[in-house]
Amino acid sequence: MRITLIRHPQPLVAAGVCYGSTDLQVEQAQINLVLAALAGTLPVGAPLYSSPLQRCAALAKQLATTPPKYDARLAEMHFGTWEMQRWDDIPRTEIDAWAAAPAHYHPGGGESVLQMATRVASFYAALRTDAPSDAIIVCHAGTIRLLMACHAGLAPADMAQHAASTPHSIAYGAQIVLQD
Repeated sequence: MRITLIRHPQPLVAAGVCYGSTDLQVEQAQINLVLAALAGTLPVGAPLYSSPLQRCAALAKQLATTPPKYDARLAEMHFGTWEMQRWDDIPRTEIDAWAAAPAHYHPGGGESVLQMATRVASFYAALRTDAPSDAIIVCHAGTIRLLMACHAGLAPADMAQHAASTPHSIAYGAQIVLQD
C-alpha cells in the first residue's frame, strides 16, 4: 500500500495563533499553489480521504476525481479554550503543564495527544482493512505526524509520545509518501 499524505494549504489566520480544530478558510490562491506543486505527482484513481475541516476539504474537492471521503478522525487536535488564542497569550504555567505530560495533558481542556492518536489509529486500521493499493489523505500536520508513527507500527500511546516529542517541520501543502 502507498499512502500519500498532503498537508492543507495555509489557512486564513494570523501567525502565532493556536488554531487546532477551528474550521478556517483558505484563499483560492493558496489552494492553487498546492495544486500546482502536486500536479502529476498523485496516483491516478486512488481514493481520496480528507479531514472535514474546510482548509482540507477545499483542497480535497479540487484534487479528487471522485467525491472525497471525509472523516472526522483526520481532524487536527482540539485545543479547547486555547483555540484562536495567540500562543504568547496562553499562560506559561499551562504550556509548562503540557510540556510535562505531552501525551496526556488536555490543552485548554480540549483533546489530549493520546486521544487524537487513538482516533487516528482507528482511521489507519480502517484504511488498512479497506486495503486500496494507493490512498491520498489531505489532513493536518498533527494528523500527519500521528499517521507516520502509526505506519511505523507504533501503538497509540507510543504514537502520542513520539508525535509530542518530535519537532514540527511539515510545510503547508507538503506531500509525504508512506510505502509498505
